[in-house]
Amino acid sequence: MLELESTARSSSRAPLDRYSRWTGLAVGVLAARLLSPLIGDDGILYAIPVFGLCAVAGVLVGDALTGPRRGAVRTAGLTPRRVRDHIPPRMTWLLLGLASALVAMLAVTTAVASPDDLGRAGRALTLTCRGVTESAAPWPGFYYSLPMLVSLAVSTVACGWSLRRIATRPGDEQSRRDRTLAIVAAWGLVVSSSLLGVASTVSGALMSTTCDGTLGTVANWAVWPLGLIALIMAPWCLFTIASPQATRAKKAKADRS
Repeated sequence: MLELESTARSSSRAPLDRYSRWTGLAVGVLAARLLSPLIGDDGILYAIPVFGLCAVAGVLVGDALTGPRRGAVRTAGLTPRRVRDHIPPRMTWLLLGLASALVAMLAVTTAVASPDDLGRAGRALTLTCRGVTESAAPWPGFYYSLPMLVSLAVSTVACGWSLRRIATRPGDEQSRRDRTLAIVAAWGLVVSSSLLGVASTVSGALMSTTCDGTLGTVANWAVWPLGLIALIMAPWCLFTIASPQATRAKKAKADRS
């Protein structure tokens, strides 16, 4: 009886989780649309981290409102629960690799960035060859890399804290795995969308210049695969956030079989 009542309470609160995730995504889209015109045509590089942080906030708020699913009182083992026991390992390692690539790319682009034609630092790439100086903008220098790095740091801390909280609080294992997957997807949306924005901006700037030479060609060939992976990962993360019922449907099918 206790388990049935707990399941009913969990089911009645499940829409809160779903609506919270949708609200986070909707607020992120609205904030990105409002922010972009304020910074001009280059505002997309600011809008991306804002959208990602709103998505993360929606998932975290939904988790806080819904709470753990509790069953009948049972005895617990002495083995401590760990975060890595619940996260999807392959997806997590892939996202960690993409996050490392994002940080490395932003470090390089910031180091070689230069002022744009209006003298604003960290917004352009300036190259000189054959006595000709070319400038390409936007370029993810310090002006654009700082908000992306701050967004990545904030989302990493927030999601890491939430993963730890989910792993140690009461609840059933499947619920922990479902919520952990949502948190990982929210963090992955920040990583993949930021990486996609940086990769496309870098590639566009390099392709618009003729002074990049062999180094620019090599850089493009390194950036394109990362951009493609990010392009695939971003929709997956978005779908996982927007459709939390998918994991519950998979669990229900497993329970019936």
